[in-house]
Amino acid sequence: MRLFAIALLLAAGMPAQVRNASPLIRGVLVDRDAPNVTGQFSVRTADNQVFRYRFDPKTYVEREDRLIDVARLDPGEKVEVLSDEGPATALRYARTIHVMLPAPPRRPLTMGRLRAYQNPIDHYAPLGNLSFSGVVSELRPGVLKLRTREGREQSILLRQDTRYLENGDTVDAGALQPTMRVFVRAGRNLFNEIEAYQIVWGEILAPQ
Repeated sequence: MRLFAIALLLAAGMPAQVRNASPLIRGVLVDRDAPNVTGQFSVRTADNQVFRYRFDPKTYVEREDRLIDVARLDPGEKVEVLSDEGPATALRYARTIHVMLPAPPRRPLTMGRLRAYQNPIDHYAPLGNLSFSGVVSELRPGVLKLRTREGREQSILLRQDTRYLENGDTVDAGALQPTMRVFVRAGRNLFNEIEAYQIVWGEILAPQ
């Protein structure tokens, strides 16, 4: 009994194990260095955790499908940040920053609009509200098959405007190859099919 009590006291005095936070964080931009091209910014998540990041000219920043720089981000905007994986308390390098805009209200879909329909996801659903990570198991024109961490196969359609990023640099679609470990930002189109908007790979997604 005495030994058990001592063990409890020792355990209480030991610091909690630091767990690595996900490389993908969504939250509200709290502040950012401006007008510097390099600096730091912070993001508060829905559970009130604050993550700090550093950025430089290679950090990929977009709002409404347009490239911008960190200085043009406004505190209070909802953002999605892909960074190096590490402890929540660490200063991590931001690879990509995507401003998450509220989805426009959906209009009723008539048969006439369905026949004239060209690019449904851009008008009737929020862009990139799904995310997947895993290893490319199959790659063919217009389709990517991903083996997720859970061991299941996920088919994802490739769009003509899908963006491909390798170590933070924009590359051609041909740079993507089978067996690569990737992160995919995606969404569903009108026909409930999953389409890729951005595919990221490189050193930050390599197994630790």
